[in-house]
Amino acid sequence: MVAVTTPAPAVAATAPAAVPLSAAYRWRAYAVCLMGWLFDFYNMMVFAYLAKAIGRDLGWGAQLDRNKGLLVGVTLAASGVGGILFGGLADRYGRKRVMAWTIVIYCVGTGLCGLGVGLWSLGLFRVITGFGVGGEWATGHALMAEIFPKEQRGRAAALLQAGEPLGVALAVLGGLVLEPRVGWRMVFFLSALPAVLIVFIRRYIHESPLWLARQAIIKPAGFFEQYAVLARCHWRRALQGWILGCSKLATYWLTFVWLPEYFAELDKLNHSNAFDAIRLKFILVAQGGQLVGMLAFGWLSDRAGRRPAFTLYSLVTAAGILALSLYGPQMIANPVLFWPAMGAVGLGSGCTAGFGALLAELFPTSIRNTAMGTVYNMARGFQFVTQLAMGYLAATAGVAKGLLLAVAFALFTATWVWTFPETRGIALSQE
Repeated sequence: MVAVTTPAPAVAATAPAAVPLSAAYRWRAYAVCLMGWLFDFYNMMVFAYLAKAIGRDLGWGAQLDRNKGLLVGVTLAASGVGGILFGGLADRYGRKRVMAWTIVIYCVGTGLCGLGVGLWSLGLFRVITGFGVGGEWATGHALMAEIFPKEQRGRAAALLQAGEPLGVALAVLGGLVLEPRVGWRMVFFLSALPAVLIVFIRRYIHESPLWLARQAIIKPAGFFEQYAVLARCHWRRALQGWILGCSKLATYWLTFVWLPEYFAELDKLNHSNAFDAIRLKFILVAQGGQLVGMLAFGWLSDRAGRRPAFTLYSLVTAAGILALSLYGPQMIANPVLFWPAMGAVGLGSGCTAGFGALLAELFPTSIRNTAMGTVYNMARGFQFVTQLAMGYLAATAGVAKGLLLAVAFALFTATWVWTFPETRGIALSQE
């Protein structure tokens, strides 16, 4: 009798042993990723603070608000497309390489804005900017999640997200302080300088060990296969994350876009300039409060968990917005009430710092960047709908009543996050 042997299944190449990452390297990588995200958000926001000067020079006149809204809208739309596309590219070609691509693209786009001669040329350049802006977020957050220890992952994500309020503050200074001295074109040209970050990425940043290990075991399939896997095997988690992102980002954008309009409206009704006199301070305090909130969120989410941290922050945000919307005239007339309420709004908005770690923990290495880029940027794209709804409410019921929509989204966020599993401290899946 002849023994029959069953052929052993083909075994994929063994992944190389992970190179230990020192604490010094992790923080060096963090510093580079922070600069990438800071200037990402700066390049998205700086146009809003230069629009008035641009409109004056290009003769937009009464069309200023319409053109500003259009250009902000196309930037956000392009960022959604860029985020989805570059998420897949980063899973295929690596975090380090794609991060460098996105930074070059948004710097080139913003620099070209300095050559704009009209609405169409500026629109094209803002599309290029948005395309790069959308891709950078998920790439940086995926890299941070994959190189930091699991017990520090929440803090690393929050520290990285802290580049957002810093970027806004820099955009405010560029638009309101630097522009009157050098002109809006020069501000755009100077905004291309962060492209030098590519030198630091190439020299000091290593590719994610988790991504390298995955590539050694399984060679990537076709580019669209990553999206097919996401839709086929992880659609429930993606939908869950998208709903959370839509809700939280709606609270953020409704609040920070419409609160200034609300208080400016109150000034007109009361024939005063109380808010106009504190506008710059208002913006900087709001962003400062958000920065503090983000830094604290990382620590809290690593200690107490992702869900309790999201809930606490969302309730603080809801309380602050509710007070400002219901008692706006009393608030703006009484700084003792106004600034604490505004601080609560800024502080509570810091829970946007939790998305990076939470989304990274929900998806495996093979599609992590694809999932993060798709979920986050589709949630950002949904804000077109919430802004339309807010515009209708503001026109029919008043801005104060419309701000209650932001309160509703904050309360929904506080509740919806409990449909997620608690992911604090879990090991990242390498499936």
